[in-house]
Amino acid sequence: MKIYGLTEVSLLLGYLLRRSALAAVLCCGGLMSAAAVAATASQEPLADAVPASAIQLSVSQVQQLQQQSLTAALVWHGASPWISAVTAGATAEFNRLGVKVVAVTDAQFDPARQVADIENVTVLKPDFVLSLVVDPASAKAAYQQLVNTGSQLVLLSNPIQGFVLGQDYAGIVTDDMFGMGRQAADVLAQSFATASQDKPLQVGMIYHDADYFITNNRDQAFRQQLAKYPQLQLSASKGFVREQETADIAAALILQQPQLQVIYVSWDAAAEGVVEALRAAGRKDIKVITHDLGVNNLLDLAKGGNMLATVADQPYLIGQTMARVAALRELGVSTPAFTLVPFNTVTQQNIAAGWQQAFQSPLPALLHQLLAHDGVQP
Repeated sequence: MKIYGLTEVSLLLGYLLRRSALAAVLCCGGLMSAAAVAATASQEPLADAVPASAIQLSVSQVQQLQQQSLTAALVWHGASPWISAVTAGATAEFNRLGVKVVAVTDAQFDPARQVADIENVTVLKPDFVLSLVVDPASAKAAYQQLVNTGSQLVLLSNPIQGFVLGQDYAGIVTDDMFGMGRQAADVLAQSFATASQDKPLQVGMIYHDADYFITNNRDQAFRQQLAKYPQLQLSASKGFVREQETADIAAALILQQPQLQVIYVSWDAAAEGVVEALRAAGRKDIKVITHDLGVNNLLDLAKGGNMLATVADQPYLIGQTMARVAALRELGVSTPAFTLVPFNTVTQQNIAAGWQQAFQSPLPALLHQLLAHDGVQP
């Protein structure tokens, strides 16, 4: 069972990735990878973002909203346990505010289908629309028509080029991608305290080599933070586009660089292949660190296998915050361009708590049984 997070878009939209990769090849005579292009362009655009904890409604504001007959629609890119947690958080907050959710759509990662979903939702004339855009370029016109009917649009992570804050959208809510990347490097420094500049920890990196806002920035932040620790040495790095590639990449990496002690992987589902390759090679000594939460890697983490830790966002809180941003904008309150939701570091010691904080739902049965068997209170 896989629990995909924000990174799920970048591996399922094959045609978008091919288009991005082609653009990167054409850039600078083919000398820059897609990830390098994205990293160069981003320059940490979240520097002026506000924390989710700052997005709150007063008692009087809640009462004001409850007195209106407001409606909302959730126009999603796909379906997964992660997006279900976003939906649950948004729905709970809208219920508190007296807002009726009239539609929840699943584009199945198909840009054309999402355009059709937007057009269908536009007919309903919802006051609020929360959405993660599959392909901003192809969907822009449909979103513009939606906004022109008076809907307050709040985006999840992916911006739409040319849209103006306060005019075309109320704000973007996302995870702290730069903080998450830095935290992964910090965890390595803390976990391998005996490493030194004379005998540095040998780190491998399997990064996302496609043009995607979230993963590129997390990977870039990890690499930059790692360079601040002289006792941590990046010995090898290799990019991937499809998560199915990571097992073969990891197998080759440990053959070429057998001294590796830890491997960073861009996200959880991609890390599954790396863990499988390490098991097949009998390399129990190599640890893995990644982002997001998935049952398979959490089972490995609980058993004390190759997984060292994962840095995870909080999808339930993302949904809550998106609903609050929309509501505040409806009340005429200025809202920030970016709102950041915090992250947690999940290790063997706090798996149950980390899951609950992220998803606000019971542990999956397999994970619950394993933790209970090991004497951990789920």
